[in-house]
Amino acid sequence: MDVANQIKTISEELNRLNITLVAVSKTKPLDTIQEAYDAGQRIFGENIVQDLVAKYDALPKDIQWHLIGHLQTNKVKYIAPFVALIHSVDSLKLLKEINKQGAKNNRVIDCLLQVHVAAEDTKFGLDHVELIELLRSEELTGLEHVRIRGLMGIATNTPNEREIKAEFSELKSLFDGVKASFFRKTDHFDTLSMGMSADYKLAIEHGCTMVRLGSTLFGNR
Repeated sequence: MDVANQIKTISEELNRLNITLVAVSKTKPLDTIQEAYDAGQRIFGENIVQDLVAKYDALPKDIQWHLIGHLQTNKVKYIAPFVALIHSVDSLKLLKEINKQGAKNNRVIDCLLQVHVAAEDTKFGLDHVELIELLRSEELTGLEHVRIRGLMGIATNTPNEREIKAEFSELKSLFDGVKASFFRKTDHFDTLSMGMSADYKLAIEHGCTMVRLGSTLFGNR
C-alpha cells in the first residue's frame, strides 16, 4: 500500500469535514511511521505504553502522540512528560494519577473519557451512570493538571451496520448531553473520538470529530 498517497487522500477528505485524523501506528515499524510523517501526518496513536515511549524517543519531536489503548495507573509516569492526548480514561483513580504525573511534569494533560457502548464485554470504558458520577465528583474539580477534552468509544466489532450506527448515535447524544450539562462554559470539551478503519464512515455520519485509522492508512499487517 502507498502510505503517503493514502495519508494525503484521507487527510484531504477529513480536513474538509473538520475531523482530526489519528494514524494508528501500533505494530508499525519506524520507517513506515516516518513515511506517514513525511506525507504530512503529525498525530499518531499507540496502544501500548512501552511502544509509545520507544517511538517518541526515535521519531521527530513535533509528532503529537496519543495513547489510545487501555492505560494502567502504574504506566502513566512514562508518558506524562510528552503525551498529547489520552483517549482511554475509564476511572477517577486513573485521572488522579494522570493529574499527579501532570503536576510533576508541570503540564496539563488532555484526556478523553472512554465510554462503553459496545455489546462486547471485553471493551473497557465507563457506563452512563459511572460517567455521570465521575463528572459530578467533587474530586474532579480539584484536578488542575488534567483537562477533559471529550469522549471516546469503540463500537461493536460486527458486520451489522444498524448496531454500529445505534452505538455511535448513543455516544453522540451522550457527548452533547455531557457538554450541555458539565462543560457549557468552556470551549475545550470539543472532541468525540469514534470510528476506526472498519466503521469510520458511519462515525462521520454520526458526528465524530476524530477518527483512529490503522489499516486504512497502512494496509493490513
